Amino acid sequence: MAAIQDHAYVKLCAQLASELGISLASARRQVDQMAAREGTRDNERRRNLAATLLEEAKRDGDAARQRLNSLLSNSEGDGNFLLED
Repeated sequence: MAAIQDHAYVKLCAQLASELGISLASARRQVDQMAAREGTRDNERRRNLAATLLEEAKRDGDAARQRLNSLLSNSEGDGNFLLED
């Protein structure tokens, strides 16, 4: 039988997954691995770790989006950019 989920923890992991563009399972795995490295199994600490990762993702997400936009933008005279195929 599946364990009862902590709703606050699942919500934080879902927000983290959305921010990073990954699956919920991957986000939970990241938090669980970080908790395992610390040697903690406490639900409160896992919620704190998920919140910390979410804050870092939000802070780093804007810079990553700007970097991706600059890489994807077409500069005039770029011979490697294909307009039509």
